[in-house]
Amino acid sequence: MRLSLNITDRLSKLIALIFITAFIGCEENSENSSTYFGGKIMNPKSNHVVLYENEVVVDTFYLDKNNTFLGEISSLKEGLYYFKHGNEHQYIYLEPKDSVLIRLNTWNFDETLSFSGKGAERNNLLIDSFLESEKDEKDFYAYYDLPPNKFREKVDSTEKIKLDRYNDFVSNHPQETKKYNSVLKMALTYPLYTMVENYPMAHSAKVNDGKHDEINKDFYKHRDEIILDKDSIMYFYAYRDYVVSNLYNKVNTSGLDISSDEFTIDLLKTIASEMKSKDSRNAMLRQTVITHFYRKSSCDVNNDAFDTYLNLSSNQEDKKLVTNLLRDVKRIQKGVKIEDFNITDYNKTKRSIKSVIKNKNTVLYFWNSEYMSKDYIADRIKYLSKKHPTVKFVGVKILGDHTDRIYKIDIKSQYYLEADSKANSFLTSKMPRTILINKKGYVANAYASLTSRNIYKQIESLTQK
Repeated sequence: MRLSLNITDRLSKLIALIFITAFIGCEENSENSSTYFGGKIMNPKSNHVVLYENEVVVDTFYLDKNNTFLGEISSLKEGLYYFKHGNEHQYIYLEPKDSVLIRLNTWNFDETLSFSGKGAERNNLLIDSFLESEKDEKDFYAYYDLPPNKFREKVDSTEKIKLDRYNDFVSNHPQETKKYNSVLKMALTYPLYTMVENYPMAHSAKVNDGKHDEINKDFYKHRDEIILDKDSIMYFYAYRDYVVSNLYNKVNTSGLDISSDEFTIDLLKTIASEMKSKDSRNAMLRQTVITHFYRKSSCDVNNDAFDTYLNLSSNQEDKKLVTNLLRDVKRIQKGVKIEDFNITDYNKTKRSIKSVIKNKNTVLYFWNSEYMSKDYIADRIKYLSKKHPTVKFVGVKILGDHTDRIYKIDIKSQYYLEADSKANSFLTSKMPRTILINKKGYVANAYASLTSRNIYKQIESLTQK
């Protein structure tokens, strides 16, 4: 049984947690094996924190008037979890009888996150490893200019520092479990191995104009230690990022252009052959075919790539999502006038899309926070609208209401779809979609993407007509 504690007073919560921590620490043989998770969120983005195991919700904890929360989990298994607040998430390692407090400011989520209480040390070490890996990634960008042997030397020297730190922690913390130590070692070293896998593509792009240096087997010596389809940690950034880079690199050695449909097909087949775990394989197949489609930022569909995906995946829900996406693509075509439909403004007034965009080159973007964060959308729209001041940017929340909008964007340029809007007929997948419309009302691009690099030239082309 899992339940959220309904304590409304912040002081009571903190006293209770301190008592719990002391009690558990002194009474290891107590029958109370509950785990406690709580904390304080500064500048909250929502009224709750959700704890996940893999992609399954463990519990939802609601903030009180002081933006604090505290929850009890009565039958928790040791392992890696993650908690989500707003559109941000971070990882937490929990064991039975832990009592962990978090403290963070959403304006700088990862950098301000800290842990206290029983179980805090191991989690502070994980968040430090995460932040350090982000710094390493920036530092190593300059090293992609180096030849393979010199790049590997940089990796080896950094790896030694991290392994020394790991071994020192293990020897000084004999009470920590093998399971946690394995996660810690992964957090410290896998980001380095990810950069090794990224090296051939990055090096060829920076130095060799697409040509690849010959790389010997020792360059990939880390591969002997790694299994590619561990379902239990597939959602952990250090492991997931490594798996993705490893698979891309293996396909890249065939010399195919990463933006080509042939590369997508080859990558899908590689995923299917390399990843034996059904759940991991299906998730990676779905992510790949959708990511590659959005990267093109076009309504041009390569049926071979999608057919390959549909033949390889065994997840019926994923296949339905992709099938709906393909159906949505066909509902609006480039070169035709946009059909009229209603969108609703935040005064709850229905507006005709044709009246909203009349005589304006327009970027009409439909968004869904399940697939793209509001902060990301806001940053993209602010940048693109500043770069193209004569273009009108119109944001529409897919099946929204008057309470759900992007606060960093002018409310006058935001709308939402109600259930009776005809626009829902070309948004059956509920996935983001951007339509570029010229000032005469004709569709210039029926399925652009805010996440694609191609969007820059596509909007530029719109302004020149």
